[in-house]
Amino acid sequence: MEGLTRQTAAFAARHPLENVPDGALEAARIGIADCVGVMIAGSMEPPAIIAAKMVETSTGNTGAPQIPSGRNLAPQDAAFVNGIAAHALDYDDVAMDGHTSTVLAPAILAEGWSRGVSGRDALHAYVIGYEIWALMKALEPGQLHDRGFHPTAAWGTVAAAAACAHLAKLDADETANAIAIGASLAGGLVANFGTMTKPLHAGRAAQAGVLAARLAEEGFTASPDALEHAAGFMRAHSPSGEPDLNAKDHALGSVWRTPDTGVDVKRYPLCYSTHRSIDAMLDLVERHDLRPDDVEEIRVRIGSTQARMLRNARPKTGLEAKFSIEFAMASALVARRVGLSELTDEFVRRPEVMAAIEKVSCTTTDELIPGTPFAPHDVVTVVAKGRTIEAEPVSAAKGSWTRRMSDTELREKFTDCATRVMSADAAAALAEALLDLEHIGNLRELRLVASS
Repeated sequence: MEGLTRQTAAFAARHPLENVPDGALEAARIGIADCVGVMIAGSMEPPAIIAAKMVETSTGNTGAPQIPSGRNLAPQDAAFVNGIAAHALDYDDVAMDGHTSTVLAPAILAEGWSRGVSGRDALHAYVIGYEIWALMKALEPGQLHDRGFHPTAAWGTVAAAAACAHLAKLDADETANAIAIGASLAGGLVANFGTMTKPLHAGRAAQAGVLAARLAEEGFTASPDALEHAAGFMRAHSPSGEPDLNAKDHALGSVWRTPDTGVDVKRYPLCYSTHRSIDAMLDLVERHDLRPDDVEEIRVRIGSTQARMLRNARPKTGLEAKFSIEFAMASALVARRVGLSELTDEFVRRPEVMAAIEKVSCTTTDELIPGTPFAPHDVVTVVAKGRTIEAEPVSAAKGSWTRRMSDTELREKFTDCATRVMSADAAAALAEALLDLEHIGNLRELRLVASS
């Protein structure tokens, strides 16, 4: 029986991809559309601006656009810059243990634009990347965050390489090389959360996926067992030390994971580990009309792995605040919302926000929802004017795959993000096209440029 590397390669090399469930295509459609919206907003953030300065404009006809400026870049450079922009605000969707779309969408759009592929091909490439990511995750009983690896940068690089190999129509041997090359390019540390380097993880993973597939297309070789070898990718990144690498048929293409786990669209531009607690706190603020002066204490209980990601107890900048449960609760109390407008240095440093941060205490539990880094639920309790109020435990955040946003809500988020750069008409037209991506004949039909 072929090993993990060759099985993933055989799956990715299928042209066309057969029998894709509607639920998988739906997740891909939502993931790509939502990612482009936050990418456009994130293009104005310092990490994306700096990254764009590091790459040269391409004069070739096989380039891809920097979004939304339209500057022509080499495909791997477009994936790099757009991937950083997509993750710069930490507003992109979440799936499983990381951010699938912020790697897959920039890589697929760059490589797909360069090759003139159809929208359906792009959706299939997304599903391939997602399914391989989900399989690798299922084979590892531990959580990569606990070992210090950012799953987006680790699983994501391999997944992007497979997706891009599919778009290039590489055969199974070439695709195995692409996946193995990607495995050697993977990396990214949790220690860099809350800095510009976290979105760099996404950009580098997307870029590496394009590069790995293109190298393989030109004959570059790699080990055909790079994932499952005793000194390979799965063991090297394993927090448990015991990934399931027993020989078996992994049933890729017959057992589908994407429809079950889908994508969790973010309603708040903070680390997803805060979202359930924000839902709970906003509910308390609204139902009890809480004001900052009323509140004496805010108690939050989350998972220990969640807390490990939220390393900034006393943030001083908007970037640091994205990874602070204390800020999340303070913003919900003071502003009665947690949005892009609150993720500024000025808001974070407001005296009433800083005072509210000091009222927050956080405890943790080691109990996890199987296969995720999240506790079974988050609990928020507020002590206000001598009375204790506890929110209903929240197990699924608003916008998650089990509490899905409607297309109307997705359009509203897209418009809020995109109109920071684009006109309202251009943003609306692009949202419609992306939400109908399956019927786009060529990705070059997408109006991804702000001036459009």
